[in-house]
This record gives sequence, C-alpha cells and structure tokens, in this order.
Amino acid sequence: MSKRFYFIFALFCIFLISVSSCSSSDPDNGGTDEEGMVKVVYKESDEAFINPERGFYNYNSFSTQDNNILTAAQVKTNRSAGRSLMLNLYYLYDFRDKPISAEFLHRIETNMKALREGGGKCVLRFAYSDNEENKPWDAPLDLVLQHIEQLKPYLTNYADVIYTVEAGFVGVWGEWYYTDNFVMNPQAPQDYIPRKNVLDALLNSLPKERMVCVRTPSFKLNCFNINYSDTITMAKAYNESILSRLGSHNDCFLASSNDVGTFNNSQERTFWESETKYTVMGGETCGLSSYSACENAILQMEKYHWSYLNSDYHPGVLSDWKMKGCLDEITKRMGYRFVLTQGEFSKNPQAGKTLNVKLKIKNTGFASPVNPRAVELVLVSKTDANEVYKIKMDTDPRKWFAGKEHSLDITYALPTQMKGKEYIIYLNLPDSSSTLSERPEYSIRLANQEMWEASTGYNKIHTVFIK
Repeated sequence: MSKRFYFIFALFCIFLISVSSCSSSDPDNGGTDEEGMVKVVYKESDEAFINPERGFYNYNSFSTQDNNILTAAQVKTNRSAGRSLMLNLYYLYDFRDKPISAEFLHRIETNMKALREGGGKCVLRFAYSDNEENKPWDAPLDLVLQHIEQLKPYLTNYADVIYTVEAGFVGVWGEWYYTDNFVMNPQAPQDYIPRKNVLDALLNSLPKERMVCVRTPSFKLNCFNINYSDTITMAKAYNESILSRLGSHNDCFLASSNDVGTFNNSQERTFWESETKYTVMGGETCGLSSYSACENAILQMEKYHWSYLNSDYHPGVLSDWKMKGCLDEITKRMGYRFVLTQGEFSKNPQAGKTLNVKLKIKNTGFASPVNPRAVELVLVSKTDANEVYKIKMDTDPRKWFAGKEHSLDITYALPTQMKGKEYIIYLNLPDSSSTLSERPEYSIRLANQEMWEASTGYNKIHTVFIK
C-alpha cells in the first residue's frame, strides 16, 4: 500500500480518538456512566399484609350512654389482625338540642391521640340516632352547623389520622335517609340545600387534602346541581375543589340490584364508576344475595374502585366469601397494591456523577391512594446507618391507577463524599404529614418478596458501590 493511504488512515484514527474524548462525561457536570445500566427483575409476593389507608376496618361506636374509649393498645391489636383502619362513629344522642359537651369533645381527642400512638387511622362519622325508634333522628340544621364548628379544631389538628370523613349528621346512622330535619325524600332543588350546607361546613372544617363521602350518587348530583357527565376527570382530580373532594360510601353494597336504593338508575352507576377512579370509595355489605357472590363482588369492587370495607358486617356475606374462596383476594386487593416489577440502575455509579434509576410499578389493587403521599429514593450506607440520602421524586401515587403499570425515572447527582462506599437503595412511600412521615407503620409496603424493612418502613430494591 502507498504511504498516502497510511497517512489518511492515521488521520482518521486521530479523528475518532478526538470525537471519543469530546463525548466522554465530565466528572464536574455529572454525566451518565458509559457502561450502561444493571437490570433487576423483582419477585411479586402473594402475601396479604397490612398497609395504611386501605382494607377492612374495625367498627367502633361512642356515645354518652357508654364509657367506650379508644386506646393505643386497641389500635395495635387491630393492626396485629391485619387492619390499619377503624370506623369511629360518634352518636350525639344527648346533643340533639344543645352544644356538644367539653367532656365528649375530650373523648374524641383522646381517641384521636390513641390512633396516632397506635399506628392507625379512622374513617370518621357523626350521627344522632342508631335506630328508627330512637327519635328525633337528627338535630336542626343550625345546631348541626354549630356542632361541626365545635368539631373543627379536632378535624384540623388530627387530620393526619383521619383517612376520610363520611358525611353523617343527617338521618339514622348518619346515612341521610330517616330524617326529621332534612326532608326525607327530597325532590325539588331547594330540598337539598340543608344537606349541601352540612357538606360545605364539613369540607371547610377539614384540610383541603381530605375527602368527605356521601351515601349515594344522587346526593352529590343534586346538592351541587351537576349532571351525569360532570364527573371528575384527570384534569380536575386532586385540585382541592369541592367536587374533587366528595367521595362515596355504599353501606348496602351487593345487597340487591340497586343496593337497596343506593342507585336510582344505570346512569348513577356509571357516574360512580367514573368518580371513584379519583375519589375515595368504601362502606359495608348489608345482606347475602345473588349479587354478593364472589365473581360479581370482585367485578364490582374493580368497577367502583373500592378501598375500605367493614370487617364485621354483613357476617353472611363475609362467611360466604371465605367459604367460596375469594376473601383472600379481596383482602389483598382492597385499595391499592403496588408491585415493583423491574428496576434499572447505573452499572458503575461514580461520586460526582449521576446515579440513574428507572423503576416500573404495577397496581394490582382495586384503587389508587386518595390522600397525598410522598415518594422518595433513600440511600443508606452499609457501614453507617446514620449516613442517609433522601431523593424526593416528582410523582403522585394517587395517579398510579389500578390495573396499570407506571414508570419512574430518577437522576441524582452523587455527592463526592459517597466515594468508595456501598449503599443500600430503598424506595419509600411515607405519609405526607410531618407528624407521621417518619413512622414506618404509615409507609406503604410493596407487594414484593424479601423487600420490606419493618423497622424503617423502607422497601429494599438494590445495592450499589459508589466509585
């Protein structure tokens, strides 16, 4: 070959080396490691386990006619039974014609403190009567509003342990039907105004990130004069507007073709199907029927995005589910159930450069979370547990909808002091409240094998050595 060819070839090699040098990552600007990513495939767990703000609840009622009081020990016992929720129903029998006493308000506060200490949350409701013979069934509107104003400090100060509030106050059991003061069968628009006043007062007494549940779809439709098509959408969800904060509770779930008057027509069913993707849905069963059979029960829970259900009632329905073999699936899928399916991590991360992490999470539950929740990547030194780095992610678990897989993509500039050390990488989904964010009982456990760390509330997903 000619000397000219060798000269041209040498120039070409010098050019390639130059291009390669220019494209290499600069340690100062945090470039991505050139050796690619390590892929990790995770194993799904089939275990039924406790998680916050979802699942079967334990029922409790309190009134001046009993000496019931909640203790942290009771809350912990409930947790030991696999339940993080309680329904706390306060019967205001003695206050149908006067303000709530300071003593009774103190009981409410004591119960809230017990929830916080014991690691639980409540579905909260207030009512004036617990049966059709106990009259009057409720109190006049002006007194109800006064009572809500008295309760406001407790709804505000203990919102961290309130999962949701059921509208209550109106009618027997607070279910908005048998009523002396609120028009039992409202027809005209003005008939709904007193009920709307109750909802407005409750919503104004709670922090804007908490929801209030109404007993039937018609109450939301008529109280706020909206149409079947006016359902919450992704664009309107979680924007803290009144409509986005109104959820649902069905206390005769699966009992008949219309759930004993819960639905007036098929349009109301469709309305709730759409609404409950973005708002809380729960309640209880009230009677064994052909509609409560396992196959239909699971189908309806999927359609209406069920998150919570009474663990005691109806016993016939619950026994049937257990006997027919679907109770375990319902227990596991109530609310959200997050499974980490795959992770990708920088292969040889270096201090001063970026750590890249890509995660895929699927939700196999019936619903997504309805209250705000943080998501963070946590790096903990294997030799010094006090050396912790937390990376908050720009994502909202409320939008990790049921039946979908969701992707997370995180880039983190590794501090230089991490050089030469090995770190465990965790995924943490803590409570958004500052009072509970460091409490492991309030963090979400992923449905994966050998991942949960009960002492911290973290989910272990990988280990890396930082060069």
